[in-house]
Amino acid sequence: MCAAFSHQQPTANASLLREEIPLPAAVIYHSRLQHNLQWMQAFADQRGVRLAPHGKTTMTPSLFRMQLAAGAWGVTVANPQQARIAAEAGATRVLIANQLVGLANMQLASALLQDFPQGAFYCLIDSVQNVRQLGAFFQDQDQNLKLLLEIGVPGGRTGCRIAAEVGALCDEIQRWPQLQLAGVETYEGLIHGECAETRVTEHLQKVRDLCLDLLADDRFDTESVILSGAGSAWYDLVAEVFTDHHAPRILPVLRPGCYVTHDRGIYAEAQAAVMQRLEGHCCPPGDLQTSLEVWAYVQSLPEPGMAILNFGKRDAAYDAGLPKPELHFRPGKDSAPRVADPRWQLTNIMDQHAMLEIPRDADIQVGDIIALSTSHPCLTFDKWRQIVIIDDDYNLLETAETYF
Repeated sequence: MCAAFSHQQPTANASLLREEIPLPAAVIYHSRLQHNLQWMQAFADQRGVRLAPHGKTTMTPSLFRMQLAAGAWGVTVANPQQARIAAEAGATRVLIANQLVGLANMQLASALLQDFPQGAFYCLIDSVQNVRQLGAFFQDQDQNLKLLLEIGVPGGRTGCRIAAEVGALCDEIQRWPQLQLAGVETYEGLIHGECAETRVTEHLQKVRDLCLDLLADDRFDTESVILSGAGSAWYDLVAEVFTDHHAPRILPVLRPGCYVTHDRGIYAEAQAAVMQRLEGHCCPPGDLQTSLEVWAYVQSLPEPGMAILNFGKRDAAYDAGLPKPELHFRPGKDSAPRVADPRWQLTNIMDQHAMLEIPRDADIQVGDIIALSTSHPCLTFDKWRQIVIIDDDYNLLETAETYF
């Protein structure tokens, strides 16, 4: 992970434009962040669903607290270590959107149940073997564990594929008093390709109908039955399908994570598709805004048509497209950043260098600052120990600690 501030953190009110914050730095605009929090919460409230944003996107407790303060019902995580971070940040409902496998991981979950007795913690289940492992362990601990039955997609990751597996799982869960079946979960984001919208809708309908059938068969052990899905690409369809029933016990829960900072890459494209499907019938005004950038210096101009920036793979996501120059600022001359030349383009990225292709006559100097947007925020956040949160005048408001 990048340790840009491991020795000396910038002071309050430090300015990016006065070069009081070391670069490279991962930067979030506070006003855009707050807009995104309110936008997604308003969307969930309007559609009668709960929001449990996926914390693995940021692993930043201060952002968890902002999401909860905005109205989030809970926080989703990927493992028991992340679950503890969410609970310590104030989440009273934590969904571990993964199977709990292995003795050490079960011990971590057990400690969490002991340390936060008022909290509600859930994990996923998709095999009889795992049910037996969990049942035996938590029976010995005399602790109750809430389970969500996971329904997968063919060729995808985890989750039951056929109806016969579901029945066997429910039968096995009922043999263990410490295990409580609390709902059904899926992740529709693995469905891609031709006719994806139709296939996503059909999958969600299958999951919803399965949940209703299990409810009719009295298979659930909790009064509220969670029906959960939604990454950051199809959350509108999940909200529509998972509320299309007349079962008051079912609690639809959405789990998008990337909305919090959004991006100008794959999630910008996904959100554009969401807005097109909504056809203007979206409760919140406006749209999600990109709030995360990586700021870096022009470090070298080694040959005509090339600038080297002092950031790289260890500072920004590159799996879903290279970062894109958005702003250009010359310290000591410019009063504010200006829009970067649209001809400037990253062509390669190394561990801690990025190659920027520029016209031979480009107005660019060593020491200039370039702000770049990224695609897939998860893999930018996980490279930093601190994220710089700024106001609209580029002044520091907070350095937010990450816990990857």
